[in-house]
Amino acid sequence: MPHSASTPDAAPETGGASDRELAARSAQGDTRAFAAIMRRHNQLLFRTARSVLKSDSETEDAVQEAYLRAWRAIGTFRDDAQLSTWLVRIVINEALGRLRRRGAQVIQLDGAHVADVDPDPASAVADDPNLQPEHLAMREELRLLMERRIDRLPDAYRTVFMLRAVEEMSVAQTAIALALPEATVRTRFFRARSLLREGLSRDMDVALGDAFSFDGARCDRIVAGVLSSLVKGRESPRS
Repeated sequence: MPHSASTPDAAPETGGASDRELAARSAQGDTRAFAAIMRRHNQLLFRTARSVLKSDSETEDAVQEAYLRAWRAIGTFRDDAQLSTWLVRIVINEALGRLRRRGAQVIQLDGAHVADVDPDPASAVADDPNLQPEHLAMREELRLLMERRIDRLPDAYRTVFMLRAVEEMSVAQTAIALALPEATVRTRFFRARSLLREGLSRDMDVALGDAFSFDGARCDRIVAGVLSSLVKGRESPRS
């Protein structure tokens, strides 16, 4: 029988615990362990959902709902799998469900064919470094440009690119998370990079590390929102 959700103050420290240990403790109703899971994977889930929804505010809502779904199902998590890929699949399903509910066209991430999209290279940042603003301002400009260009990638390419390039997940991890063959992941990632290079040229890699930055306030807001829902709903993980 699952225990009721514990308060964050009642649980032991979680800093050095592995994902599997935290998942096992969460399955027993330990909300502090689950909060540690959220803080550890918030950026990954936010970036993944953002690649589908292209809206910061809706992405936050989707991530919170995905965590609530994960909490309810944490007892079914198999410790021979990676928690990160398990969570990614949950948040992708939530994000795609939101697109369907608002009547948006949804291209399945495991679709056999994806149409090419013109990345409009004419609007890229000028190649001449002498025309660029001061260094820090330039990085911010490039970061914003990168985010806009990622948003304009075809749907299936965009999520593969987010996981592989921005989150630096391996081909195998991405393939598992998206239920795709590894060869498809490699092909879509290569094509996405080619599309972006046409517009970003040699400055692309500079902006990658800052793309869709995940600040502390957003992380705190998501964790607080999920924990508040757990307390109000008195939900317990299902085994």
